[in-house]
Amino acid sequence: MTRTLAMTGATGFVGGATLRQAVAAGWHVRALTRRAQEERDGVTWVPGALANRESLADLVAGSDVAMHIAGVVNVPTRADFEAGNAAATANVVEAARAADVRRFIHVSSLAAREPDLSNYGWSKAEAEKVVEGSGLDWTIVRPPAVFGPGDTEMLDLFRMAKRGIALVPPGRMSAIYVDDLARLLLAVAADCEASLGAIYEPDDGTPTGWSYRSFARAIGRAVDRTHVSAIPIPPAVLKTAGQLDKLVRRGSAKLTPDRARYIAHPDWVASTGACPPPELWTPSLDTAEALAATVRWYRSEGWL
Repeated sequence: MTRTLAMTGATGFVGGATLRQAVAAGWHVRALTRRAQEERDGVTWVPGALANRESLADLVAGSDVAMHIAGVVNVPTRADFEAGNAAATANVVEAARAADVRRFIHVSSLAAREPDLSNYGWSKAEAEKVVEGSGLDWTIVRPPAVFGPGDTEMLDLFRMAKRGIALVPPGRMSAIYVDDLARLLLAVAADCEASLGAIYEPDDGTPTGWSYRSFARAIGRAVDRTHVSAIPIPPAVLKTAGQLDKLVRRGSAKLTPDRARYIAHPDWVASTGACPPPELWTPSLDTAEALAATVRWYRSEGWL
């Protein structure tokens, strides 16, 4: 019997990978979209937005599982973060409850561990509170840095590594390949017992994570650079750059002061005790192979 998965964020990077795997695994996906999409076997596109309660009611109607992936990462104000993450999550939760869709998968971020550090982290923590208090059968997944085909967030790091020099933040981080993250989300959706009430922090299996310098060098090997000079940027310089980018590019700034505070934090390593149990999920692709696959995709698209 075909099960139905209601999904937000299906037109994005992580959501797109999850959508592809869900359809391949036999799910029927009801996917929210703000723009017209091409017809696709196994997918019902539901026009609407996260602020539109009627479209969310349509999205979850007749579904077995609701998966909320959509969110905002880089917007100008705290109010924008609140609307795009906390309030939007509350709207999806409300729709799921009204439709009696008990199983709820929420994609958060490691940033939720540090709500006082940035507006982004605060809004993700607020969204988690909404889910935890929903009364639904919830699971929260906090991905670390996600990379893979289609990603634009890490593209600049790949381009710098190709040139042999990379400016990187201080501290350490964890990473996960997008297809492995999608597999976890679907494993959690299918497992309605073991993962209930769990908050997972998955990664690529690298013990204690990566220094940003070592990850930049791993990307260098993937782009056939035998040596990459990875230069850490002091936190004060990062924060100053965030102020300057906001002054120069205003609403289109990519490195805002809020984002700079987030990036400068020294510890974005997934917690060992929060790793999904191995009987549920383990990463399937070695990180070197995953980085190489990402590079091949970037080159095929002319991005690198």
